Amino acid sequence: MGSFETAETAKSRAAELRGILKRSAELYYEKDTPEISDREYDLLFKELQEIEAKYPELITQDSPTHRIGGAPKEGFVKVHHEVPMMSLDNALTREELESFYAKLSQGLGRETCAVTCEPKIDGLAVSLIYENGVFTRGATRGDGTTGEDVTANLRTIRTMPLELDIKTAGTIEVRGEVCIDKKGFAALNAEREEDGEQLFANPRNAAAGSLRQLDPKITARRKLKIFLYQVIEPEKLGIKTQYEMLQWIKAAGLPTQGEETRVSSVGEINKYLDEWSQKRFEHPIDTDGVVVKLDDLSERELLGATAKAPRWAIAYKFPPEEKLTLLKDIEITVGRTGALTPTAILEQVHLSGTTVQRASLHNQDEIDRKDIRIGDMVWVHKAGEIIPEIIKVELDMRPVDTSPYHIPKNCPVCGSMAVRLTGEAAVKCPNKSCPAQIKEAITHFASRRAMNILGLGEKIVSQLVDTKLVKTVADLFFLTEADLVGLERMGEKSAENILASIEASKTRPLGALINAIGIPGVGERTAEELAERFRSISALSDSAVMRSGELEAMDGIGPTMSEAISAFFSEPHNRETIERLVAAGVKTEIGEPAKDKSKLPWAGLKFVLTGELATMPRDEASERISALGGQTVGSVSKKTNYVVVGDSPGSKFLKAKELNIAILDEDAFIKKIDEAEKTVTE
Repeated sequence: MGSFETAETAKSRAAELRGILKRSAELYYEKDTPEISDREYDLLFKELQEIEAKYPELITQDSPTHRIGGAPKEGFVKVHHEVPMMSLDNALTREELESFYAKLSQGLGRETCAVTCEPKIDGLAVSLIYENGVFTRGATRGDGTTGEDVTANLRTIRTMPLELDIKTAGTIEVRGEVCIDKKGFAALNAEREEDGEQLFANPRNAAAGSLRQLDPKITARRKLKIFLYQVIEPEKLGIKTQYEMLQWIKAAGLPTQGEETRVSSVGEINKYLDEWSQKRFEHPIDTDGVVVKLDDLSERELLGATAKAPRWAIAYKFPPEEKLTLLKDIEITVGRTGALTPTAILEQVHLSGTTVQRASLHNQDEIDRKDIRIGDMVWVHKAGEIIPEIIKVELDMRPVDTSPYHIPKNCPVCGSMAVRLTGEAAVKCPNKSCPAQIKEAITHFASRRAMNILGLGEKIVSQLVDTKLVKTVADLFFLTEADLVGLERMGEKSAENILASIEASKTRPLGALINAIGIPGVGERTAEELAERFRSISALSDSAVMRSGELEAMDGIGPTMSEAISAFFSEPHNRETIERLVAAGVKTEIGEPAKDKSKLPWAGLKFVLTGELATMPRDEASERISALGGQTVGSVSKKTNYVVVGDSPGSKFLKAKELNIAILDEDAFIKKIDEAEKTVTE
């Protein structure tokens, strides 16, 4: 941190820091695209605090040290917080934490005091309102006094109950954090990288970017989690301590971390920190510190708050685990969309519990921004304690003979001239026949969530492409036993099993096929929605090519995705592949049309599915409903006949109760199907 001899140099540095921090806060809170680490931000923030403490006349009304979070996002209804949602001051060292505890005790006029310690979640702060025990509204923190109404999006979080287990009268406000776990974060970024989208920098930004979507369907796909830790006006519930508050929240059926402890000395706090400094690496949620709060709620009133944070709580931030290592090389891989992705090959280093030898560099812009070169000594950490990432280059250790790195102008696999389209970060190989793209496309096509072809591992796929037995995904359906037995380490039995799995895949649901063919930006859920809307691959293709407007009319499909779908089906190569899939006997429609649906037992009945069914996928449930003459619809209305409720149902369940619509649990639904199917066969 800086040391300033005069007020003039302090003034200059304070202005510089305000500019950096304002930009960083905007990128972090409002655009969910940070460009500096949390640690760097915290150090700069603390430096500005020290300058303002020494030179109070330099404090400005818009200083970042006096602001909470960021401005609400445009497009959402604004929500006023009756009780401001404040930030917490940070402690970056054990000494700062011990100083906080000493001031806490002194402020209460004694040597020690009880505090609760809880792992700090790196998420997005939210407020939930329950009226008479039923969830009615949820909002983000925003700038502390005004947030964004994200009620519809919060309803998609399956761990958040829509009704409390404890009967309460009147209004209850509960606060906590929305987050994404480490596995979910890694999977989401892998999906975005595959689709050529910008990656989330850390789990907090992934959660924020997911919750602050104008389309709740996008939020629903992100598998967010929520943990609660505060009740507003707890005295109305007879709650007297933070520890009691957490127990009440659990009893109400609201999710908590369940890792809190109550202690009464600095030694016990440090013991908790020691435990979590290691435990955090195995914890499923990204935990970047520990929150320490005065336990007695009544005593908090004596200590009060600053303009930004309460004086009775502090967030201790763990020092980030960062290691210095050698960047030995940069390797280029080609994905199924043709994107040339650079990966750093590192001198192996032990980081957050595992050995790291590779780190994605994402794209040329990222390489240029950090000025990463082969031969550099680089600082590496794990984003969200899971994804290896180069933070920065140690320029003082840079060899004199290095030069800036540029992604090759030609595809390293097929030699085609690589291109970078305007507005895109990725450099791509335009050759649809590039072996690397074909291999990735086939691997995706055969994956469990797509066509579920067993036995087609990476090595088998590589051999099929290298020997030119398979040039498109359609070629898989024309393979013979002789073709497969000719491959390395392939016996007759293995060949028979693969061919049997290929044959079985022909009956996969239409949504699985649409997901499998690899339309840019179209994942599993969007594919299911397209299948439900268009009912056949030919109808989808014709609508996309003619740009009929049906795609844009669907929820969650904007102009960019619509254009990508249209471009995919307008490509002659893709249309030819689909024609060959049809010729091979692959199912490209949803069910066979009934000759006379009016005679089927469920003719005219409308079903809504909500929650996860344990015994069958949703697409299978929809098909069985259709086969009996019924129709699966996406929303609940007075015209709905039945709502089928699986595990962790969403708002459709509550809507059905409000409208007194018949509700079937999974057992009742299956029994009803069995009874109806018997009448068809009799």
